[in-house]
Amino acid sequence: MNCSISGEVPEDPVVSKKSGLLFEKRLIERHISDYGKCPVTGEPLTADDIIPVKTGKIVKPRPVQAASIPGMLGMFQIEWDGLMLSNFALEQQLHTARQELSHALYQHDAACRVIARLKKERDEARGLLAQAERQIPMAATTAVGTTAVSNGKRVAEDEDMGPDGKKIRPGISHSVIETLTECNAGLSQQRKKRQIPATLAPVDAVERYTQLNSFPLHKTNKPGILSLDIHYAKDIIATGGVDSNAVVFDRPSGQIISTLSGHSKRVTSVKFAAEGELVVSGSADKTVRVWQSSENRNYDCRHVLKDHTAEVQAVTVHATNNYFVTASLDSTWCFYDLSSGLCLTQVADASESEGYTSAAFHPDGLILGTGTSGSLVKIWDVKSQANVAKFDGHVGSVTAISFSENGYFLATAAQDGVKLWDLRKLKNFRTFTPYDENTPTQSVEFDHSGSYLALGGSDIRVYQVASVKAEWSPIKTFPDLSGTGKATCLKFGPDATYIAVGSMDRNLRIFGLPGEDQMED
Repeated sequence: MNCSISGEVPEDPVVSKKSGLLFEKRLIERHISDYGKCPVTGEPLTADDIIPVKTGKIVKPRPVQAASIPGMLGMFQIEWDGLMLSNFALEQQLHTARQELSHALYQHDAACRVIARLKKERDEARGLLAQAERQIPMAATTAVGTTAVSNGKRVAEDEDMGPDGKKIRPGISHSVIETLTECNAGLSQQRKKRQIPATLAPVDAVERYTQLNSFPLHKTNKPGILSLDIHYAKDIIATGGVDSNAVVFDRPSGQIISTLSGHSKRVTSVKFAAEGELVVSGSADKTVRVWQSSENRNYDCRHVLKDHTAEVQAVTVHATNNYFVTASLDSTWCFYDLSSGLCLTQVADASESEGYTSAAFHPDGLILGTGTSGSLVKIWDVKSQANVAKFDGHVGSVTAISFSENGYFLATAAQDGVKLWDLRKLKNFRTFTPYDENTPTQSVEFDHSGSYLALGGSDIRVYQVASVKAEWSPIKTFPDLSGTGKATCLKFGPDATYIAVGSMDRNLRIFGLPGEDQMED
């Protein structure tokens, strides 16, 4: 018997007392709760009017279609057709999804191209704006023809532009060349009579050097000292850091004199000038700043120079203390007048595309040495701004350059170590490879007497200077106590009585003899 509602054999059969019809219990109870009457006769019906029917276990009969082979084949055909239709629908959905994904990828690629074009236009606009700012005349507060100070920025007169859109520089005048030549003649004459000072630290003293002090000068959130310079007469040290600040530090007292804040990126080079009254700093923000000491011993920004279009990597001051040179990754170096901050000439070498990573004046002042990111060392005649010699053989960027006070030796540092060059014969006569090929030499420096050479990388090593043919003996090796494995800059103190070292932590370290340092303190 079948349920009067579903037409199937009921699993839990009940019978209506009023009509005698058979129902599935769950179906009739739901119908009664919804409508309150019999679904067949329409008479009122309640749950009390249905009586359960006791039956044995029922085996559901096989469907009529499954009772024969043709019926089963028909069922299989129906299921196969349904499967094919479902598969077709899935393929249609996959094709649609692929089309939508392809469209989205094209949109993303087009958006990236638009963003790249907008960034390029933005950079060009910034360059034009910076160029316009340098051309706009500002109110001068000093004599005509010089630049003045206004909120720490250089005030310049109108600068003429050439037909190629570049500034027309006034050039190094005849009077400037005469000044450089007179300085060169005087220093060369002195060098012939030069003797090693009696106060120079002897070799056995340097062998006993150890760390005396460690001074935390820069910020902890951006640690790293990238450059330093020492003013011997005042025994003060200037450091440039990753934290975009330069610090002037008094070594005998162990106190910070002034923190020079103004750069927006790391300070790559610092130099003292004018008897320590001025500090020149170069930065990765493409600017150079000239800082002047005030009555309260603070250093205030006197000029902001924006003549480079890439990171300024090196600053070097001429022996006259009237001029300085900056070298940049934009493949140019600029010759400045220190008092006015005016760029007299900007020299670009069209034959090379690599930027400059280091620079230093020869002690006599008429030769400039520069190192490039393409492992080349170039020697320039300052008077004519001509490249008079090139030294190759290094691997990697030339990270540091130092001329010896004897005027004949040049030391250069790069990825593959330190090379010594004879300026008389223009050739390499000795190479130091203190580290493995993955550890670059970050710094190299002769002391002021030309008796010692120090280099820094994963440690600090000091050599005794000899002749071209004689052996340069190692004197002392200091471990890198910063824990960073990078001694980025170093410099000998007066008469090599101590060595100042900067590393990729925020501390300036002083190495020397403990007894002498305590006596000074």
